[in-house]
Amino acid sequence: MISGQTGIFALGDAAHGFFEFALREGAAGADLIRAVANVRVPHTTVGGANAVVGFRPELWRSSAPIPADVHGFNEPVSGRDGFTMPATQADAFVWFAAADYDWVFDLGIATVTKLAPLATLARENSGWSYRHNRDLTGFEDGTENPTLYEAPGITLIENGSPGAGGSILLFQQWRHDTRSWVALGDARQEQVIGRTKPDSIEFPEATMPADSHVSRTTLEIGGVELDIFRRNVPYGNVSDHGTLFIGFAAEQRRLHDMLIQMAGADGGPRDALTRYTTPLTGAYYFCPSVNALAAFVTDTG
Repeated sequence: MISGQTGIFALGDAAHGFFEFALREGAAGADLIRAVANVRVPHTTVGGANAVVGFRPELWRSSAPIPADVHGFNEPVSGRDGFTMPATQADAFVWFAAADYDWVFDLGIATVTKLAPLATLARENSGWSYRHNRDLTGFEDGTENPTLYEAPGITLIENGSPGAGGSILLFQQWRHDTRSWVALGDARQEQVIGRTKPDSIEFPEATMPADSHVSRTTLEIGGVELDIFRRNVPYGNVSDHGTLFIGFAAEQRRLHDMLIQMAGADGGPRDALTRYTTPLTGAYYFCPSVNALAAFVTDTG
C-alpha cells in the first residue's frame, strides 16, 4: 500500500520550523535526496515531532517518477497594478512540527548540520499557533479546509500514476501590513476577506465582493470547486510578522491557478487581501510518498 507522509495531516502542533536548502555547486542531487530521506524524528508516547520533506520537482524527477506537468516556482507570478509574487525556488524542504519549540530547534540544528556538506540553508522560518485556528488578520484560517477523512483524496496523487502517494506543496511567506489592516475596522476587513470575523460565516453569493479573498482563492472548473489542503501558520515577531502559506494538492494546477486569480492575472480583480499582505517568497516542492522515500534510505538504525 502506498502511503503519503503522515506529517502532512498531523494537525494540532503549536511549534513549527521550516528549512529550505540549496544544493551546493558540484554536489549530486541524488545524494541530497538520500540525505533528506534519512532525516529522522523521535516518536514516543511522551513526546516527539512530525516531519514533512520535499524536493524541487526537477531535482526529484532526476531520480524518481513524478507527474510530467509538475515544476518548480521558476518564474514570478505577475498581475494587476504591478503586483508580483516572487519566485524563490530552493532544492529541498524540511518541516518539523511539535508541541514545543525545543523539539523543532534541536531537530533543525541536527538537520542543517547533516545536510551541510551537500546543501546550504537558503531560508529558515519559525511558525506558531495563534488563537487556536486564526491567522494574524484575526480571521479563522482554513475554514473551508477538507476534513482529515477527505484530505488524502485531495492531497495525494492517486495509485497507478507517476509519483503515487506524493503531494505538491506550495510554500510562501506573506508579510502583513498590520497597521493598515487594523485601521480598516472589522466591517471593511470582512469585505476584504468575504466572511464574518467573529464566526467565520461566508457571505452569500449575492453580496460577496468580487475581489474578496474568498472569491479569488476559490477555484472552480466546469462548475466544480477544486479544493486544496491548507496548513498555514503565523510567523515572526511584533515588528515583522505574517503568514506562512502551506498548501497541498494532488494537482499543481489547483495551486498555480489560485495564485493567478489572486494576482488578477486571469483578467479578474486582484485579491483585496494582497493590498495588506506582501509575498516575500514562493516555491513548489514535491513531497514523495513514504514508500518512495524509503528507496533512498540508507540509515536503517
